Amino acid sequence: MAGPTTEFWQERFEKKETGWDRGSPSPQLLAWLDRGELQPCRIAVPGCGSGWEVVELAKRGFDVVGIDYTAAAVQKTRALVDAQGLKAEIIQADVLNYQPENKFDAVYEQTCLCAIHPEHWLAYSQQLVKWLKPEGSLWVMFMQMLRPAASEEGVIHGPPYHCDINAMRALFSEKAWIWPKPPYAKVAHPNLSHELALRLVRR
Repeated sequence: MAGPTTEFWQERFEKKETGWDRGSPSPQLLAWLDRGELQPCRIAVPGCGSGWEVVELAKRGFDVVGIDYTAAAVQKTRALVDAQGLKAEIIQADVLNYQPENKFDAVYEQTCLCAIHPEHWLAYSQQLVKWLKPEGSLWVMFMQMLRPAASEEGVIHGPPYHCDINAMRALFSEKAWIWPKPPYAKVAHPNLSHELALRLVRR
């Protein structure tokens, strides 16, 4: 399988080399919640990492399922949920194979897509279609991290992998998704890159 393995991510957690981790929920998630755009529902958080977003959603009354295939991430998320006396389902699974028993109303996609090698993006996007109910929402953060070797030499660098908006339009095509008009919210990220934040609606 191309791209980082579970062992790669496990080592990052064990060595505390988690530069993508803000130590708190994404400010964009908080903005969506505070404005009432994202309201309590059954929601998945793929690649849930340390669990900040899972905890925030659980606090606000969501039926939340956190998914990660790295044992350390699952343990951290469960510990954070338990420490705050909250309820959330945390599953150790590969998002490329996982199938929920019941479909979701929403998916919060922040760190999973950009952590998966682009070779697997199509399979992952097809999974998201399967996970969501018709008219379900994908609240997504597209990582913007273009490196010179990519544009000048064609080298694929990551994680995080650059989620070019043109590629995203092809990956999440209009056949399956309703796109909002740009411009999209620009969200600063700790690693000096930024994300583009938007909501896609499954047809």
